[in-house]
Parts: sequence; structure tokens; C-alpha cells
Amino acid sequence: MNREFSRAERVAQQVQKEVAQIILRELKDPRIGMVTISEVEVSRDLAYAKIFISALLQEEEKAKASVKQLNEVAPYVRSLLSKRMRMRSVPILKFQLDMSLNEGIRMSELVDKAIAKDQEKAKNHHPDNTIENHSDEGKDKGE
Repeated sequence: MNREFSRAERVAQQVQKEVAQIILRELKDPRIGMVTISEVEVSRDLAYAKIFISALLQEEEKAKASVKQLNEVAPYVRSLLSKRMRMRSVPILKFQLDMSLNEGIRMSELVDKAIAKDQEKAKNHHPDNTIENHSDEGKDKGE
């Protein structure tokens, strides 16, 4: 019988929820800053969890420092997690920087700039005045 979600996926969702709460409420370290858990991957044997952190509005260096600090406090976070989750063995936590959101924003900005540049070229190449004059000439001949 095929399940809709595997146990590892359900554990990953619960780890994401609980670790987000722990970071928000329990960790008072200003070096961590504002981080968001974008995804959690739990190994099939539930022994390890990769927690992907995105740090919007932070420079890459500050985001890397936040991840480094989170990895230093990972055993403490794991101990808090063990009190919140009813599992025989809580996964070992490894925090990683997820740059996909920042990269997506950067790519979107590049596309917007390219579109604006193309529109500017089209506007300079076909001024509205000459197009209107040509259409007005055709109207005069038709009347």
C-alpha cells in the first residue's frame, strides 16, 4: 500500500515547524539575525536532517555567518527539538545556506532590466510622433 507522504517527509515537515519556533523563540543570539527555514531534508533512516536557511535582506557574508552560528548551536537546538518531538532518535541537524530565493530575486531583476532596455530601444527606434504622422497622412488621403 503506497502512502501519500513518506515518514521522512512528515518528519521533515515537523522538524521545519519546530526548528522555526525554536529559532524564533529560544535563540536570542543577535549573530543569527533574521533567517527563514526554506526546506528540510531528512535522510531515509531519520538520522540526519539538512536544514536550508534563507536570509533575505542580508548580504551573503552575513548570511554565511548566521549559518555558521546556527551550526555551532545545532546540538542545543537538537536537544530542544528532542523535547518537542516524540521520536526515539532525533536527527542530527546540519544547517546550510539556501541561496535560491536570493538568486531568483537577482534573476527577476535582470529580466526586468532587459525588458526595460528593450522597451527603451523600441521607443527610441520608433518615436510615437512619426508613427502618428504616418497614420494621420493615411486618414487625410482617405477623406
